[in-house]
Amino acid sequence: MMRTLGLDLGDARIGIATGDPMGIIATGYETYRRCGDESRDVQYIADLAKRLQAGLIVIGLPVNMDGTDGVRVEKSRAFGERLAQICDCKIDYQDERLTTVMGERMLIDAGMRRDKRKQVIDKIAATIILQSYLDSHALR
Repeated sequence: MMRTLGLDLGDARIGIATGDPMGIIATGYETYRRCGDESRDVQYIADLAKRLQAGLIVIGLPVNMDGTDGVRVEKSRAFGERLAQICDCKIDYQDERLTTVMGERMLIDAGMRRDKRKQVIDKIAATIILQSYLDSHALR
C-alpha cells in the first residue's frame, strides 16, 4: 500500500501527518513553518512526499460551519492544485471543521501547557484530518 500525507494548511504553519503503509493509523510528523513564498512551501511538501514515498496527500478543507466554502477553502484548493502540478501524488480533501478545537481539547485533557500546545497543535490537527480520511475510506 502507499503512504499518505495529511496537511493542515495555515497562513504561518502547515501541520503534517503521515499514514502507515496499510492506511490505518495517522501519526503526527512535523509542523512546517511557511516561508512566505508559496511556491517554496509547495515544493517542500512535494519533496517530502517523494522522500516518504507517499502516493496520496490529503488536504484539510476549512469549510464554514454552515457547510459553505469560504476564502480559506479556495486557498487550500489552490495549494492542492499547485501541488498536483509538481507532485506525482493523488491529491484529495477532507472536511476539517473543528479539528483544531478537537486537538486543543485533547492536549488540554492531557495536561499540556499552553506554550507547548501552540508548538504541536497544527501537527495534531493534521493527524485528526488524516485519521478521519483514513477511517472514512476504510469502509469503501
